[in-house]
Amino acid sequence: MRYGYFDDDRREYVITRPDTPLPWINYLGSEDYFGIISNTAGGYSFYRDARLRRLIRYRYNNAPLDTGGRLLYIRDDEGGDYWNPGWQPTQRELDTYACRHGLGYTVIEAGRGGIRTETLFLVPPGETLEVWRTRVTNDRPGVAHLSLFGAVEFCLWDAQDDATNFQRNLSTGEVHVEDGVVYHVTEYRERRDHFAWFACSAPVEGFDTSREAFLGAYRGWDRPLAVERGTMTGSIAHGWQPIGALQTTLLLQPGESREISFLLGYTQNPVDRKFDPPGSNRPDTARARAAIERYRGSGQAEADLAAVRAAWSERLGSFQVETGDPHVDRMVNTWNPYQCMVTFNLSRSASMFESGVGRGMGFRDSNQDLLGLVHVIPERARARILDIAATQLPDGGAYHQYQTLTKRGNHDIGSGFNDDPAWLVLAVASYAKETGDLAILDEPVPWDNAAGSETPLRDHLRRCIDFTLGRLGPHGLPLIGRADWNDCLNLNVFSNEPGESFQTAPNLPGGVAESVFIAGLFVLVAREAATLAALCGDEAEAARCFDAAAAMTAAIEAHGWDGAWYRRAYDRVGQPVGSATNDEGRIFIEPQGMMAMAGVGLEDGRTRTAIASVRERLSTPHGILLLQPAYTTYHLELGEITSYPPGYKENGGVFCHTNPWLMIAEAITGNGDGALDYYLRINPSARESISDVHRCEPYVYAQMIAGRDAPTHGEAKNSWLTGTAAWNMVAISQWILGIRPEHDGLRVEPVIPSTWAGYRATRRFRGTTYDIEVVRQVPADPATGSGAAADGCPPAVAVIVDGEPIEGTCIPLPLPGTPRVRVEVRLA
Repeated sequence: MRYGYFDDDRREYVITRPDTPLPWINYLGSEDYFGIISNTAGGYSFYRDARLRRLIRYRYNNAPLDTGGRLLYIRDDEGGDYWNPGWQPTQRELDTYACRHGLGYTVIEAGRGGIRTETLFLVPPGETLEVWRTRVTNDRPGVAHLSLFGAVEFCLWDAQDDATNFQRNLSTGEVHVEDGVVYHVTEYRERRDHFAWFACSAPVEGFDTSREAFLGAYRGWDRPLAVERGTMTGSIAHGWQPIGALQTTLLLQPGESREISFLLGYTQNPVDRKFDPPGSNRPDTARARAAIERYRGSGQAEADLAAVRAAWSERLGSFQVETGDPHVDRMVNTWNPYQCMVTFNLSRSASMFESGVGRGMGFRDSNQDLLGLVHVIPERARARILDIAATQLPDGGAYHQYQTLTKRGNHDIGSGFNDDPAWLVLAVASYAKETGDLAILDEPVPWDNAAGSETPLRDHLRRCIDFTLGRLGPHGLPLIGRADWNDCLNLNVFSNEPGESFQTAPNLPGGVAESVFIAGLFVLVAREAATLAALCGDEAEAARCFDAAAAMTAAIEAHGWDGAWYRRAYDRVGQPVGSATNDEGRIFIEPQGMMAMAGVGLEDGRTRTAIASVRERLSTPHGILLLQPAYTTYHLELGEITSYPPGYKENGGVFCHTNPWLMIAEAITGNGDGALDYYLRINPSARESISDVHRCEPYVYAQMIAGRDAPTHGEAKNSWLTGTAAWNMVAISQWILGIRPEHDGLRVEPVIPSTWAGYRATRRFRGTTYDIEVVRQVPADPATGSGAAADGCPPAVAVIVDGEPIEGTCIPLPLPGTPRVRVEVRLA
């Protein structure tokens, strides 16, 4: 069942009914001011940090799920009927409805009783405000007398404190109303230098700032008393629940349209210019008023929309493909990079599944998020790498997260995840391959943001390697610490306390739990670190890293192989996890993909055997399961992974983040059919027709899909903020399409499915646009797939650059200033 459709020409997803299985959201903003907006205009906004600078109050896990947010009411002042253009919260039946989620903006269209509305929501580039531009049209034969109400409920800044510290917060809320603008100034009179504001471009007929005055006692947002009566009270909030609610009236002739913009903004003043006049408690609103004035007339919102669209056209122009498969093309060209930008901006902090309170920017997460977007925003990727590295601990370890507002690391969601440092190496290597900028390795970066502790970034990478080498277990494999990439595989926690967090509970001392997965990851990053060192002339460090990778490979070969797949780990007392000897959890997906990416097991055939085991034991129509068999009882020695019911999350769910590693593994061994098969199983566009099963948005990836052990097999959760976005972009672009940046050029080595005759692509790389055409010269052999040889090697490829054949598949860098390069690739 579908709830909408893709408008590929406009790069929009159009939702045609408001009662989607879950709130289907979009994001506004891509700089400092951000907003989550659902298809019914729910959600909230914040400045940089979703916890510490939240503007709109939002209640998670509510009933209905998506209540509150951006509230607009249309009232017929002659008959008294009122409704929401976004359907919620009144849920009055609409004659027409459509929500168009675009790139950085959302448009909601609705109609009822001969009145039609179109509301554009967006954050203008360079601004710390959002616009709700509403066009109201009278389709009636007679004159329409209407009122338009806009309302927000202010959050008292710190979202966690706002939802818990009522003994204080019910007394601190303050507002200031001036010239029809509501300023939310809670705590501004003391330590804060910022305030929020809510304004309207049209003359304001009335306002309220007290929630109870606007709604009425014992009423909700679905039937506000002020809207029902058609008049506001002019209330001023003193504590309790401050809001901003504004009313404007419209008299529309038949066929007439009128545009009104509501504005929600954030203003930060210099400490010495907080008040006007100085010495008073009156906020200096000059900066806010200047922003509001820009939207008094019509046309500014349309110009902002054009700027947002143009910015996205420029970004997406860095990589475009034509494969003939609409699910591949629309995800690669539009929705996957768009989701990558959202994860880059917000990591795992704020979505419909992440409350914005518990998590900031993940060290591991943010490094992986770079991989899918470094070709789009290389300058921002560079800055992010330096920010992440600055939170690294002096021993080479890492905070598991840091806060965007302060850029300081903290242990609020746990520490001791021993894979964290390795991902920094991978991010730096990816950036260097994309840009050729090795100077970043000489950038001075502090340790734990301590002034005066700066050393070159190359030293941070060296300590990443040292961190793992200094923590090896009895099998020569890396110690897992609290956990590795799989946060829920807690082999040292042994938690028996109900409600205790597995991520912060103390580890038992003295354990020797080892991670085969980290071992494979280490081989991958040590080789990347070695190459970076060699390029910088540090042959000694290069040799050290290559030797360390070889020694770790030997340890994996001796102790990581289980006979038909790679083991997952060794527990605290040295027993294997992810082994045929286990009753449950015999095979895990993570090491099977990671070994292939690291080049472990390719020569002796173990990688192909492991891939075959995954297809036999873990593959489902809805994606690849994380493990099998699922755990049916809680295992003290394994931790949180066994706390989930079978088939959900890490306990046998389809954890989509790891699926691309198997796509890459299939491509590395030459199986384009297998790689694309896995790609399409979790591709959101390909799953659109089963939206009643999938439930999450059909235009972005979800973190997990319920596994076959779950009663709701195929149901997705945790959409948007997931490493699935970056890794799928890497899998499809670099390994299936085969367009892969390397230090000395752009490699084009496709491993495409046998059903494709080829494809076309444009790729910007280091200032040059590559026009690429891939053609299969002979049909693929169905017995081997994709033209691959029987031993699983990638298909033979001939590359012609500007009419001249080259050796191999890596295109040498053209002369500086070369605008375009023509590339022909012939698959034999």
